[in-house]
Amino acid sequence: MLADGRARMRRKATAADLGIDLASKKEEEAFKWLLACLLFGKPIQTSIAAQAYRTIVAAHLCSPEVILRAGWDELVRLLDEAHYVRYDFSTATKLLEISEELKRRYGNVTNLIAQSNVGPVTARIFLREMRPHWRTSRTGAKKNGSR
Repeated sequence: MLADGRARMRRKATAADLGIDLASKKEEEAFKWLLACLLFGKPIQTSIAAQAYRTIVAAHLCSPEVILRAGWDELVRLLDEAHYVRYDFSTATKLLEISEELKRRYGNVTNLIAQSNVGPVTARIFLREMRPHWRTSRTGAKKNGSR
């Protein structure tokens, strides 16, 4: 039974499952995918991580600035509302730290990917779908068909 539970927790959630349009190459969509990856990066059921993501997005916390303005108490409240209670405190803290660092040090998600190291599970989830869009948006080369 434990193995079944682990399999459920490790089901791959995609950006499309969550309504995130990475092909748009919009910074907000990239940030929403980073947010989702942070939530899915914990050993928690996929359905709970997805609900936490939807709850945060429904509260319009889709940028580092808005997450920072919302603050720790509001993030914990939203995570608890989504039943993401096992990791609510640590995740709220991580979301605030990453939002602050993203704003202060990198400016945007594209620069974060290019310049920093993130945890291996989070990075793997994030890059699995971001990589094809990120390569073309960083270089702009595929827009005109050249390399």
